[in-house]
Amino acid sequence: MPLEEAMRTQRAIRRLKPDPVDDALVLHLLELAMRAPTGSNAQNWEFIVVKDRDVVAKLGRLTRTAMKFVGPAYRRALRRRPDDKMQRILKAVQWQAEHFDDIPVVVVACLRGVIAPWPPIGASSAYGSIYPAIQNLLLSARAAGLGAALITMPLWSTLLARRVLGLPLNVTPCAVIPLGWPMGKYGPTTRRPVGELVSLDRYGNRAFREGQL
Repeated sequence: MPLEEAMRTQRAIRRLKPDPVDDALVLHLLELAMRAPTGSNAQNWEFIVVKDRDVVAKLGRLTRTAMKFVGPAYRRALRRRPDDKMQRILKAVQWQAEHFDDIPVVVVACLRGVIAPWPPIGASSAYGSIYPAIQNLLLSARAAGLGAALITMPLWSTLLARRVLGLPLNVTPCAVIPLGWPMGKYGPTTRRPVGELVSLDRYGNRAFREGQL
């Protein structure tokens, strides 16, 4: 699949079939993920491939616990945006939480090292070394026909997530990527026009907006 097609049709796929995913394919996707750049070429990422049903279930319980707190916020957002798209997002998030235990493969993206909140530039630099790899993973999953999404709800308690995954203190979990064969279809995705979100030279100068070029 051409890279541009993967980028234009990629979206968060939360409804996944319980069908198994071949280990060789998962490792291939992770090898592509690790082609991403990292700060100072540190390559300080760690990926935990979770297939053990007990461990997946524990991550599912963490997700459902987070939903108890996040769910009301989603419902408030739904009241502010009572459109079909927001309702579909809410239903997909709830479906994933309820069926998390059936996800065939869960990848937990981590960084070696403790990510300190101060100074802010330190945390920004640290996360800048993991998210390019995650995007590579999401795009390669799309190209392979797999469903995937970047989520963080299972990590609402870093302490509990560490216990579930057996992580040492010098490895920080950053994101969770459920992988599986999708029940639905990919894109094409819809986004706002680029001219509405891009400023020239200073914020708010929408020089690229349609009709102003």
